[in-house]
Amino acid sequence: MRYIKSIMIDIQTERERPVPVLLVGRAEGKTVSDADVLRELASLCETAGYEVVSTAVLRRNEPSPRFGMGAGKAEGIMAQAKDHGAELIVFDFEISPTQQRNWEKASELTCLDRQEVIIRIFADRAMTREATLQVELARLEYSLPRLAHTYEALSRQRGGRYGTKGAGETQLELDRRSVTNRIAQIKREIAAVRKDRASRRKRRERIPVPSCAIVGYTNVGKSSLLNALTGAGVLSEDKLFATLDPTTRRFALPTGRTVLMTDTVGFIRNLPHSLVDAFHATLEEAAFADAVIVLLDASDPELKTQYETTKQVLAEVEASDRPSLLVLNKWDRLDEFSRARLKAEFPDAVPMSVLERTGFDSFSSRIDRLLSGEEGRYRLPSDRGDLLAWAHREGSVIETVYEDGLILLRVRAAGRLAAALAPFREDEENAR
Repeated sequence: MRYIKSIMIDIQTERERPVPVLLVGRAEGKTVSDADVLRELASLCETAGYEVVSTAVLRRNEPSPRFGMGAGKAEGIMAQAKDHGAELIVFDFEISPTQQRNWEKASELTCLDRQEVIIRIFADRAMTREATLQVELARLEYSLPRLAHTYEALSRQRGGRYGTKGAGETQLELDRRSVTNRIAQIKREIAAVRKDRASRRKRRERIPVPSCAIVGYTNVGKSSLLNALTGAGVLSEDKLFATLDPTTRRFALPTGRTVLMTDTVGFIRNLPHSLVDAFHATLEEAAFADAVIVLLDASDPELKTQYETTKQVLAEVEASDRPSLLVLNKWDRLDEFSRARLKAEFPDAVPMSVLERTGFDSFSSRIDRLLSGEEGRYRLPSDRGDLLAWAHREGSVIETVYEDGLILLRVRAAGRLAAALAPFREDEENAR
């Protein structure tokens, strides 16, 4: 199958130096500084291998169909890019295919938006076949509406003869059909991946071990937490989207029960919907987990925004109803005033420093309570030692009394364990 080189994102090119870029953003409030407006985009560009040499922030909204802003402002940004030697102009907001073509034609520079930068990072970091497929799907869906702007002459024809089957198909039509067919093929392959993931999940569920998904903004320390708890050896870097593929490892709580911990892909503000859809097979680990660990960077000035973004993405993957524990990582970076303020704002959160290995005891006990569920009294038949063993392994057994033909059990249980014990609950017996 033939691909259109001009529309595919080339992230494999070796560069001797970072590519100089100019960033363009929009300020939502007059009091927001330029640095705050473009902080996240600058981090994305750094992760993608670019060097920010200049920035421009739009303080007034003057949308126009040609450039997405006033023509005078656009010309000023182009001149600024050339003055600073920028080779790329990167926008913190979406630009249409037509606007992208207009910018590139007028500036004679490559112009990208935030979405394409994220796709480039994902493509660079995809390691497994699943992640590679998901990135390629997002990339092709992003490129498809931009096909029309990759040709100087759209009137070229292929196939057909006058008086037989018409003028034939244009090169654009052939390429669009080629990309559309490839998208359909990738979706079929991803469906097979999801089916395989569901089969593996069912096999795990046969062994009654509760699971926790570690979720949160990118670069808050999710992989570092998994490594610290389980020695998983997952790649942990001070870069955005260091982890794209979920990793699951066993973690033994101090009480002796075992928990499956899963590291997931990081969230980000305004994550392109194409990537939310493409990475659904990865993110759904949170939806099927018994509990969700929401990890935040306590030292980040955008903490509240990151928390709202995390909740929004969890809602999009239908995981917002899962029992959750909020954890404030990088607690060691805060002064006493900041710690007091965050404790007041998030009273139920667990402060932690993965780097300093502090807060782990409180974290473990809270996870144990979260997974243990509500306390109940149960009257088990004496031949249901399997349920008793399960309760000891996955619940918090408070009291066990043996009587003639019965096991009187007081335990905190949740999830599948609670469902299995439900028919033997004492209040159920009394209700009859």
